[in-house]
Formats: sequence, structure tokens, C-alpha cells
Amino acid sequence: FLLMATKNGFIKKTPLDDFANIRRNGLIVIKLKKDDLLKWVKLSSGQDEIILTTALGQAIRFSEKQVRPMGRTASGVKAIKLKKQDFISGLDIIKGEGLKLKTKNLKLLVVMANGFAKQTLLKQYKTQNRAGSGIKTAKITSKTGLIIASQIIDEAEEILAISAKGQILKTRIDSIRLAGRATQGVKIMNLDSGDHLVGMITT
Repeated sequence: FLLMATKNGFIKKTPLDDFANIRRNGLIVIKLKKDDLLKWVKLSSGQDEIILTTALGQAIRFSEKQVRPMGRTASGVKAIKLKKQDFISGLDIIKGEGLKLKTKNLKLLVVMANGFAKQTLLKQYKTQNRAGSGIKTAKITSKTGLIIASQIIDEAEEILAISAKGQILKTRIDSIRLAGRATQGVKIMNLDSGDHLVGMITT
């Protein structure tokens, strides 16, 4: 399946076969609601779990089976109940092997706009029902800034964090300490005045 998530908390999955024949001018993949944006698209097996984080520090983890397959023109269903001014900041897939998920050593890395980051063991995120309010994944303050990205960490060794003004930092993931869900994390990047992080990738 193609699994899609929007800024305003909607999620959708569509069989990959629906995109077997793409016309020269493209195909519609999702019908967006007013003021929403498609932000993430990932491949899923149908047996996976989904974890989403929000800018204001919430996270929700649920079974992919709670999202029924839909056609290309559908809008999707609600993934998480968002508070006012909040929005989705990250989506990742917890891969399944048949019905068994590999979660023992997995961690969730969250990165915040003012150069803070932290890792938390995935087992601290209980599986919930889709469309709930989720649980806290980070303590968000004016010091840390909003969460700008999150990712499941398994074998990746390094993180590249990129700022709005073009600064880039490369650091080892094992230098980012493990911390509980309701913590601020540690500073991984010193930013110039008026700058902030906009994204990250792991390698």
C-alpha cells in the first residue's frame, strides 16, 4: 500500500496496484480537505503499525489495520485528535513480519526546531486506537521549539539536521541520549539568531 498522512491529521492507504498505470499528467492520490496539505507518503505491507508525532509534542501509535484501503480520490480518515494550533510533524512505519512486529530495540527519535533532539524506546509508546489524542512524546517549550521531524531508529548511525538558513549538522545518533517521553532532550545544534531547524535525515 501507499500510506499517506496530512498536516491536519488525516491518514489514508491505497493499494499500490492502483498506481500501476500513471498518465503523463499524473493521477490524483488524495482528496484534500480545506487548508490541509499532503506531507508524507510511505510504503506499508498491510501488517505494520503507524506512529505519528505532532508539533506540540503528542504521539500516537496504532495498527495499520485500523485504516481500511481506499480509492485514489478518497480523503482518508482521522489519525489523531489534534489540539488547537497543533499539526502533524512526523510519520513513520513500524515494520511487521507477518503478524510479528520487530520492536524490541527500536527507538523513536524526535527533533525540535531550536536544535534539540532525543531518543525514546518505542516500548514506551503503547498501541492505541486510531483517532485518539495520543500521549506525550516531548516536553515542548520556547527553549526547544516545536517538533519538526521524527523517525524510528533501528540501524541508522548518523543524523543530518538542516536549518532554514542552510546550516547543516552531522552527528552520531548514539550521542543523543535516551530519555523518557516527557523530556526536552539535548541540544544537538547551535543555531544563529533567527534560524531554526526544518528537517532531518538519518543514514
